[in-house]
Amino acid sequence: MQQRQLGSTGPMVSAIGLGAMSFGGIFGPTTEADSHACLDAMLEAGITLIDTANIYGMGVSETVIGNWLARRKPQVTLATKASIVSGPPRCIDNSAAYLRAELEASLRRLGRDHVELFYIHRRDPGTPLAEVIGTMQDLEREGKIGGYGLSEIAPATLRAAHALHPCRAVQNEYSLWTRQPELGLIQACKALGVTFVAFSPLARGMLGDRPLRLDEVQDGFRSSNPRFTEPNFSANIAAIDGFRAFAAQRGWSTPALALAWLLQRWDHLIPIPGTRSAAHLRHWAQADAIRLDAADLAEIDRLLPPGFAAGDRYGDHQLMAIERYC
Repeated sequence: MQQRQLGSTGPMVSAIGLGAMSFGGIFGPTTEADSHACLDAMLEAGITLIDTANIYGMGVSETVIGNWLARRKPQVTLATKASIVSGPPRCIDNSAAYLRAELEASLRRLGRDHVELFYIHRRDPGTPLAEVIGTMQDLEREGKIGGYGLSEIAPATLRAAHALHPCRAVQNEYSLWTRQPELGLIQACKALGVTFVAFSPLARGMLGDRPLRLDEVQDGFRSSNPRFTEPNFSANIAAIDGFRAFAAQRGWSTPALALAWLLQRWDHLIPIPGTRSAAHLRHWAQADAIRLDAADLAEIDRLLPPGFAAGDRYGDHQLMAIERYC
């Protein structure tokens, strides 16, 4: 697996990371044994970056990872997040007291005394940015975190935060069907030496080898997401069919091609596809070995041009504290 640096002063990690949201059951039921098998396959593939959060299954994802770390004792880089309070009511809390308490709880679940990266999962506009970044600086000085990150932010927020104290990574959704970060955020990260971490790079399962069925996306998140409800769902399936056929023609899996496209476009980007399945992970784990030529890139752009997706990436009910900048 190729390596990329996590921020200008952070550790070298695998060019592809693993998103662990589904370990918490968010995209369907799973077991700790299945998640551990997925983590084992991750190690075999040379993936060394694991991304989780306190809210993924309300601590379940971190607990599963912590139990695996205790058993395998691997050399991996960990990222976790806090800020979203599940409620009711659901809200965002960037206060020092909350972030400290949640980080300590995460560390207990992970069995670690520190994590290499700690994200503000969402920004609370009611808390001064200088106060939030000051909390991150304090946690760095105390050795609790190696660096801080920001999630679902606008370029202006990144520049303001980075001027206060260098940011290690920004995590926003980015894939062939979600291209908004190309309108300034990815470029801002590049200019500042900040790693861009792309979550949902496989379009929440839509960029898989097999087309999803509507009955398969009736989980809590996707069932009310505009891109997974009709008539958008069928339109998106039809649009992606050509890309899937192109990948098969070239001898690549669909998810591996989608990840290779991301990796080749930006050298400061790390995608973190999520899965709870070892088999699914193996379908895309060698994406960094794919080399796309100009003809490949042109064909991908023809098949899935910017803005092809039907429906917004979030519904209005899912937009709390998402910074929108264009």
